[in-house]
Amino acid sequence: MPTDTAELLRIAQRAARAAADLLRDRRPPGVLAITATKSSATDIVTEMDQAAERLIVEQIRQARSGDGFLGEEGADDQGTSGVTWVIDPIDGTVNYLYGIPAYAVSIAAREGSEVVAAVVTNPATGETWTARRGFGAELDGSPIQVSQVTELALALVATGFGYQASRRARQAEILRTVLPLVRDIRRAGAASLDLCALACGRVDAYYERGLKPWDLAAGGLIAVEAGARVEGLAGRPAGEDLVIAAPPALFGRLEGLLAEEGADRD
Repeated sequence: MPTDTAELLRIAQRAARAAADLLRDRRPPGVLAITATKSSATDIVTEMDQAAERLIVEQIRQARSGDGFLGEEGADDQGTSGVTWVIDPIDGTVNYLYGIPAYAVSIAAREGSEVVAAVVTNPATGETWTARRGFGAELDGSPIQVSQVTELALALVATGFGYQASRRARQAEILRTVLPLVRDIRRAGAASLDLCALACGRVDAYYERGLKPWDLAAGGLIAVEAGARVEGLAGRPAGEDLVIAAPPALFGRLEGLLAEEGADRD
């Protein structure tokens, strides 16, 4: 029997709302405790990342005990149902640490290797983006679509930077080439929000190297269902090497520029 993606989305939305409430309403006053670092001293984990991921896993397991989990903060369970939940409890942890209202709870349901349902919510603003494969994307219940911009010179382009100094230096070199050729650049600090901004036309394109599965899964489906192409270079799948996301008419122009710059290499 095919998986009921509408039910998966309802479960994801409930878990995302619970985590968003936790992050917004129970954030400790003052400076958050940093419990670990990952790829570098600036790639941090806070106590709230861990608490939010535990809450999301608990909520989903109550509804679907056989599912697997892949979470940024350590949730790793293959499950038995064929459905895996890909979770980023706080996408934009540095923004959250500093009190910048651009961070997100990102939850995607993956059946086999294909993401079939997704939710991204910004606890600070209350905005929630959702999608099911084949059913379009929505923002707070209203259908959304990517922009109609076709010229790179008129495109507002979002991007992000890695945590390791050597990668950031390389990304800065690429940006020096990209910036004069586009309308402008935006850097929000949360990949899922960048992809959702693309999906509803707040930016015209997005690219970034270094995204992990939990950075891409939910926002990637939302962008695709809003009409974007989301790929790597030369038709390769979007992934850690490079993610390029743009309306189809703009995609090739941005891909060509990034290919010339070798944006999938450090």
